[in-house]
Amino acid sequence: MPAPANPLPISLTVGTAGHIDHGKSALIEALTGTHPDRLAEEQRRGITIDLGFAHLGLSAADGRRVQIGFIDVPGHERFVRNMLAGAGGIELVLLVVAADEGVKPQTREHFQICRLLGIERGIVALTKCDLADAETRTLAAAEIADLVRGSFLEGAPVIPVSAKTGAGLEELRQALAAAAVKVKGRASMGPARLPLDRVFSLRGFGTVVTGTLLAGQIAVESELEVLAPRGLRRLRVRGVQVHGQPVERALAGQRTAINLAGVEPAALARGLVLAEPGVFRCSARLTVDLELLVSAPPLKSGAPLHLHALSAETVARVTLFDAPRLASGSRGLARLRLAEPLPLIPGDRFIVRQFSPLTTIGGGRVLATDALRLPANDAPARAQALARLAAAGAEEHLQLWLEAAGLDGLTPAALGLALGRRAAEVAADLARLEAAGRVVLAGSAALSRAAAQAWEQAILAALAAFHAGERLVPAIGADTLRGRLQPARLRRPEQALVYRAILQKLIAAGRVETAGEGVRLPGQGPRLDAGESEARQRIEAAFRAAGLRAPAVDSVLAQCRVESRRAAQLLQLLLRDGSLIKINEELILHRAALEELRRSLAERKKTAPRLSVPAFKQLTGVTRKYAIPLLEYLDRVHVTRRVGDDREIL
Repeated sequence: MPAPANPLPISLTVGTAGHIDHGKSALIEALTGTHPDRLAEEQRRGITIDLGFAHLGLSAADGRRVQIGFIDVPGHERFVRNMLAGAGGIELVLLVVAADEGVKPQTREHFQICRLLGIERGIVALTKCDLADAETRTLAAAEIADLVRGSFLEGAPVIPVSAKTGAGLEELRQALAAAAVKVKGRASMGPARLPLDRVFSLRGFGTVVTGTLLAGQIAVESELEVLAPRGLRRLRVRGVQVHGQPVERALAGQRTAINLAGVEPAALARGLVLAEPGVFRCSARLTVDLELLVSAPPLKSGAPLHLHALSAETVARVTLFDAPRLASGSRGLARLRLAEPLPLIPGDRFIVRQFSPLTTIGGGRVLATDALRLPANDAPARAQALARLAAAGAEEHLQLWLEAAGLDGLTPAALGLALGRRAAEVAADLARLEAAGRVVLAGSAALSRAAAQAWEQAILAALAAFHAGERLVPAIGADTLRGRLQPARLRRPEQALVYRAILQKLIAAGRVETAGEGVRLPGQGPRLDAGESEARQRIEAAFRAAGLRAPAVDSVLAQCRVESRRAAQLLQLLLRDGSLIKINEELILHRAALEELRRSLAERKKTAPRLSVPAFKQLTGVTRKYAIPLLEYLDRVHVTRRVGDDREIL
């Protein structure tokens, strides 16, 4: 298949790594023409202290333009924290090893950091080849091969170069272009997330921040949210630059500078994150997959650590699941409690360093943030949930979070905040999962299948208990039913919408039916014994015999030969089935009497379509006490219509 006429350019961030004085900054200057050391102290001392930046344009073999943003990191052990602030955005590592010195301690530490951060591709630059003879270069290459054996860098190109003479630079550029094509691109369609690694002010522009855009896009005049431990703030984007050039929009993977309106540089700092509003939140507890380096001492549960993630650093305390300590060189599942909440999401990588001495001892991957509830007192169930979490994809993550949420369920918005995804995208995934029978949507919330079934069982059990205890009541009000659910935690007010949605699903499935204003199990209704059937007949007969001269309700019920509560329920049955009609709170008539009245009025209409209250009293034989309520009832049911003091028969 021919290549497209205008293939899209490739944008990626390349980070250097390696020991101090192995020529990282000199190599970047030789490749790009820009020396990355920007601080006066760096230039005076001749060592890199903080992150440096440069960019390079290349052409790939398939004709695509490759835009590389370099992050040059300090190699001295005292500045590893600065190195880590930039390493989180690296997609491809340029591991620098001096040919005349070979692999050194910071070479190993930087390499391990890159491996723990999940970087998948890289190139090795064997620098200062002009200072080493062939045998020394061979020894250095052997040390490199031993270092990277079994890692993501095994088999990576090792390019001998000299920043001083220019030897090997073109080969290195070609290797960078070739590797760039193979790097998995970042998600430009996802929500934007930009960890800040620099904050400064420019005359005429104001506040400028820079970072590597991890995902999404940032456009001029868009609004971004500052994700900070102590609250959120929204800011407007005045301008965007990529590789020093103004653009309308920055894309994921690009080194990006953002000019922000309405904020002073002092209000921002390295470690904060700019993001699409309403998608991310800061978390103080993380469930993680933690790996300890072979060189690290065993890690005790409860130990304090320095945590580095994205461009931020904070203190964390580790709690190991089901083990008192993690052995050197092993992996385990753990919970980290952070001193400062960070805007991390599942899949984010982190590095942990020992308190004293301050060395890198491990790292890992975030599995879940603090909203996830794991089984507290069931170790096997917790272990199973953690194992599933460690291997979970996007849809499995949704299922796990819903299972942990239990009977409450979660809304797409809440799931989106927990996972760093837009609510609309989560809702679309949930709809697919429901269609596959894996989750249940209940109103605005989603539930696991087990939670939905628990709701259904509780509702059906409460209905069965109602029918067993209330034989003469045909149905129960939905709100009253919710108050009878077991367990009690199903009756919390905030669950009302979930309850209503599950009840409607049961009705739609024919497992519950409506009866008047209440609900009941299908086929259920009043069940009268012989005495109750006789009493019902007595009540109905008394009202039928009275005609329009309504008897006193208490008197009728007192003579039906059942206790008062059941007698009142029998009266309600007659009202519900229409045998009796309630005219008002004091007046109840038999249906037959009202039907006879309708016939009498229809006959009168033939000769006299209007009648007065006295005429109505004469027609019915009732007193004014009952005549007025009867006429008002007839107006309500559209048998008559009031015209002045008279009624028109309709």
